[in-house]
Amino acid sequence: MTWAVRIGLFVVPVMAYVITKRWALGLQRSDREKVLHGRETGVIKRMPNGEFVEVHEPLSQEQLHALVQHEQYKPIGPGAVDGAGDLNAVFRLAQHLRARLSDRLYGEGTQIAKPTAQEYKEITDKHRN
Repeated sequence: MTWAVRIGLFVVPVMAYVITKRWALGLQRSDREKVLHGRETGVIKRMPNGEFVEVHEPLSQEQLHALVQHEQYKPIGPGAVDGAGDLNAVFRLAQHLRARLSDRLYGEGTQIAKPTAQEYKEITDKHRN
């Protein structure tokens, strides 16, 4: 029992972080798809070439706003300097660690990019034609 608690004390928080992060990215990916392609209607159509496609319905402006109104965080740069401009070694180390942690949490591959207005316009124009 003691060993299970000792190991679990370190393993469980890491596993919870990994699972939660993957879940959050999956939800962001789902929201992005919903914004770009609309809501699934459950209607299946057969195309002249024999292909089956599901009909999607565009979202209302309120729903679109709710899905894209969040802020996309960006990592802080390593060059942040205090007001004096002269950094001591401890402050420089703290800034370096802060920049690395910020890059790890908000850098490349940590969040799904919101669809841009250009992407949305291209998709909706393509579906109208």
